[in-house]
Amino acid sequence: MLDFLAASPLLVLLLVMAAGSALGSVRLGPVRFGAAGALFVGLAVGALDPRLGEGLALLQALGLALFVYTTGLAAGATVFRDLRTQTRLVLGATVLLVLVGAASLGAARLLGLDTGAIGGMFAGMTTASPALDTATAATGGSPQPAIGFAIGYPVGVVVSLLVLSAVAHRPLRGHRDPAPSSAAGLLTVTVEVERAMTVREIPGIAATTGLAGGQVRMSYLLRGGAVRVARPEDSLEVGDRLLLVGVPEAVRLAAGALGHVVPEHLADDRSVVDYRRWVVSDPQIAGRTVAQLRIPSRFGGIITRVRRGDRDLLAVPDMPLHLGDRVRVVVPRERMGEISALFGDSEQRITEVDWTSAGLGIALGVLAGLVAVPLGGGASVALGAAAGPLVVGLVLGRIERTGRLVWTMPSAANLTIRQLGLVLFLACVGLASGHSFAATAFSLTGLQIALLAAVLTAASVLALRELGRRLGMSTPRTLGAMAGFVGQPVLLGHVQSLTDDERAETGYSALFAVGMVVKILVVQAIVLL
Repeated sequence: MLDFLAASPLLVLLLVMAAGSALGSVRLGPVRFGAAGALFVGLAVGALDPRLGEGLALLQALGLALFVYTTGLAAGATVFRDLRTQTRLVLGATVLLVLVGAASLGAARLLGLDTGAIGGMFAGMTTASPALDTATAATGGSPQPAIGFAIGYPVGVVVSLLVLSAVAHRPLRGHRDPAPSSAAGLLTVTVEVERAMTVREIPGIAATTGLAGGQVRMSYLLRGGAVRVARPEDSLEVGDRLLLVGVPEAVRLAAGALGHVVPEHLADDRSVVDYRRWVVSDPQIAGRTVAQLRIPSRFGGIITRVRRGDRDLLAVPDMPLHLGDRVRVVVPRERMGEISALFGDSEQRITEVDWTSAGLGIALGVLAGLVAVPLGGGASVALGAAAGPLVVGLVLGRIERTGRLVWTMPSAANLTIRQLGLVLFLACVGLASGHSFAATAFSLTGLQIALLAAVLTAASVLALRELGRRLGMSTPRTLGAMAGFVGQPVLLGHVQSLTDDERAETGYSALFAVGMVVKILVVQAIVLL
């Protein structure tokens, strides 16, 4: 039987991916390992015969490149924004990761442990799968990093879950982190105007180009018994009725400045002016801002909301649109066909991937990973096959498009490719390292690595909470940052079950991608020093 499997590597790989995905979906208390199930099944199968893990290097590299590149694309837009708004958090977490890496290296020397295994342990307890590839490459293909990773990964996730559960009910003051105004959702009201003013004078309005931010948009305008779409250049008159949508507190402030709220809802009359959501499926629209589309001047309409993932966002002028967004436009009924043609409005098209841009982007990432920076004395450091595509993905995700070339992907397609890449990579690693893992994991050395991973994980996550307290961050943002520091999505899901606040997701995203790059570099230092 083993001879048959050794002669059919593709069959073995697919069976490991299938069984690993099934194992990863099983919930063990609050823990579910997800794609890491492929690693554990791969280790078990690879332990049966070392031949089962041979000849998978190319597939392993492909899976890694797909995973890290799509991760970078998805996070690019938010990472650079978070670097500006959460700089101290990112810098503090970076320093903490370096300190944890130094402590790991010191413990390896003190206990006489293999630095390759400790590098893998560091990657595992911080769930940085790309860093595992870096450690393996730096050790010349040794199985030791995969052994350390397989021990450190479950320890890191379980310990982090326990710490998060323990500290979640100890609120932080968060005096520098006010609750996001969008947390309460969007409010729509009809206002009767009692004080004449221009649209630009409405407090908090986000309707016109050149006005930054804003938390209120307008849509319908009733004047003299006739309903039409409100325009940014309008001057409102006493007796007009205006439909406002936006953040509740801001909408109430704007309504109070204009006049008073009336029970009539202008959107109920759709005979002249209508609205619906259109899917952004035309690549030529992706990456362009709401203002750049010039909907008011071209079609006599206005974009009021954007549905992105599971969240409704207010459509402010400087908001870039992404493939797969669902855009609500208020427009004269006779222009609805034109709006549909503008956005594309194709569910099928947003499941497709432009492999011209995807292939070129991944190739640029691989090339970036090959560039070595000399450190002196004959030593050098490179981003490698993991960090290279990740960094390029981050940059291209921020740029979004270059001329007619759109770098970003629809979110559904991105998630699918990302998951495929990760499962493929971890299954290959498990198969290639299984035989060595079986000989080490259940020994005294394996126990030492597990205990070290538990201590360092608990200490680092608690240290990050203390950093959040000192920075005046709220409990939700701090919990999200703690989950992002480790980098396992199941931790974010656990945090979201503890607190329903979007600041948790923002804290997670601030550290996830940047932390991944830092972890890859730290792992190289652990293994090479």
